[in-house]
Amino acid sequence: MSDPNEIMAAPVADQTVEQAVTQVMPINEDTLLVLRLFDHMDASAPLMRLVIAATIIGVSLLLLLLTRVYISRRLKRMEAAPEERYRALRWQAQDLLSAADMKNLWMSVWTWLGRLLSLLFILSAINGLLLTSGWTLRLAASMITSFLDALVYVWTGFVSYLPNLVTIVLILVVARFVIRTLGLIFEGIRTRRIYLKNFYPEWADTSFGLVKLLIYALTAVIIFPYLPGSSSPAFQGISIFVGVLVSLGSTTAVSNVIAGTVLTYTRAFSVGDQVEVGGTRGRVVERSTFVTRIQTLKNVIVSIPNSMVLTNNIINYSKNMGQKGLLVHTSVTIGYDVPWQTVNQLLIAAAQKTDHIAETPAPFVLQTSLDDNYVSYEINGWTRSPEELPAIYSMLHANILDEFHGHQVEITSPHYRSVRDGNASTVAEVMPREAPAEAAEAANKPV
Repeated sequence: MSDPNEIMAAPVADQTVEQAVTQVMPINEDTLLVLRLFDHMDASAPLMRLVIAATIIGVSLLLLLLTRVYISRRLKRMEAAPEERYRALRWQAQDLLSAADMKNLWMSVWTWLGRLLSLLFILSAINGLLLTSGWTLRLAASMITSFLDALVYVWTGFVSYLPNLVTIVLILVVARFVIRTLGLIFEGIRTRRIYLKNFYPEWADTSFGLVKLLIYALTAVIIFPYLPGSSSPAFQGISIFVGVLVSLGSTTAVSNVIAGTVLTYTRAFSVGDQVEVGGTRGRVVERSTFVTRIQTLKNVIVSIPNSMVLTNNIINYSKNMGQKGLLVHTSVTIGYDVPWQTVNQLLIAAAQKTDHIAETPAPFVLQTSLDDNYVSYEINGWTRSPEELPAIYSMLHANILDEFHGHQVEITSPHYRSVRDGNASTVAEVMPREAPAEAAEAANKPV
């Protein structure tokens, strides 16, 4: 009887690397095909596999070195370059990414590209090293087949997705063409080059924005089925989740957008108008989708949400200027002992001396009420400078005081009763406008 070790030794000695490795663990068909190729190569040219392995290692290390040197030099040049060489990413006259941000972004792209290429070349060198030994040949064959399978998968997916990609590109091109055409039309309406009945030029920008948003939404709905993975449950679940978050968190934002649209089409005010909204008075400097910004008379910028603007009374001092302008008015109360003709003359004279009050139409006076101790008079004058209203009122009040005090007429406002028992008059002495300090000093000198 022969030795069992001798019976088993003969087959093992005759086994190829492929057969020995296959007995240890299962192997797929692609890896098995690569192993057969190497077995055939070893049988015909024993050193060929080592030459291929050495070539792979040398070329991979050389490419790794060249890649690291090139990317390192490029990053140094990018870091030394001024920020002005990089163009900022702009959208609707706003910098989404500044020049500095674009510089950092491109540096990050090149850094990660260098890391990815370095990883690929290192794996290639390791694969060449594994080819040198029969014990690691299967692992090398597995790496080769995995890399080839990945390339085939990407290429097959790209080729199969080409029809959908062409469809998406055509849809985007058509949508872009329609938007540009409509943009030219609305630009003509805004500049009054194109006239549409009952369509005001100030509606052009808002209307174009709404139409553009509608086209974008329609384009997204049409493109969605052509996107990769759009039919997967995970993609649909994320879409639903994002939709719920937007619907729950954007209630106030949506109300502001709708309010801004309504304000546009109601033509309540325009940029540059003098308005008063919710107790805030000033000039409108910006009317955006969400807020309206007003520059107050104290040069303070106040941002008011459009929904709040829509729910408050809007007083527009610049809207109906017309041929006359804005009516400036203030009231005084004068006792019954002064003829109303005299009061009217004094009030009109004060209005005529006030800057920014027009001479035509002429100022006029209204007797608004007959009270117990006095008569209420209201002086009215026209102005075309609504932005100067605080200064106009201040100057008008000063002129009224000068006119009445200069003519020794008491202003019994609001509730004043004069006791005629020989007391001194309460009418103040009128000081000259050109030298108030000298006039006050002269008035205080003893007679």
